[in-house]
Amino acid sequence: MRVTKHEHACLRVEKDGRTLLIDPGSFTLPLSDLGRLVAIVLTHEHADHWTPEHLTRLRKDAPDVPIYGPAGVAAAASEFDVTVVSPGDEIVVEPFTLRFFGGRHNVIHSSIPVVDNVGVLVDDELYYPGDSYTVPEGVEVNLLAAPVGAPWLKIGEAMDFVLAVAPRRAFAVHDMTLSRSGLEMGRGRLAWAAAQHGGEFTALEPGESIDI
Repeated sequence: MRVTKHEHACLRVEKDGRTLLIDPGSFTLPLSDLGRLVAIVLTHEHADHWTPEHLTRLRKDAPDVPIYGPAGVAAAASEFDVTVVSPGDEIVVEPFTLRFFGGRHNVIHSSIPVVDNVGVLVDDELYYPGDSYTVPEGVEVNLLAAPVGAPWLKIGEAMDFVLAVAPRRAFAVHDMTLSRSGLEMGRGRLAWAAAQHGGEFTALEPGESIDI
């Protein structure tokens, strides 16, 4: 299985000639050459994780591709056919098995509504929490996509999240709001956290991949 990081929070997962796409949002450039796209996962409704333009473009090339997301996504993207998923659900979209965790977006501020959010575990190997610090309890995570910069994120809490998950490998996502200096600092903190349980950290730039 190959995981490619795109801009901000978008991930492309490839296996056996088929592709799973996660969170193509407003900071993500138009995507092409996706191969056989079999599913799209949207962790929550915020624009940096999905846009109508992305979904329209993707569905033009793959008209029947299913879109999965929590109830808030289904409401926000009502012009699309979104299959609602909730924490505890497991879905098989060959060749991928998807398990969902969490339920709520991390708090940004008391004045801003908290929306639905699901973390997604792919094939019991790759875990991405969306905009949350939800730990997939009872799972030994091989590869963690760890948020590194956001209005709701404090770097110490992001480090604690990596410590709690204790992945074998990790890389940083949710990074387009950071300067280059801020990104490097955040990556360094997450790398330290990953190393505390013997894990490795890889700094992926948009378009770069890591194999599981």
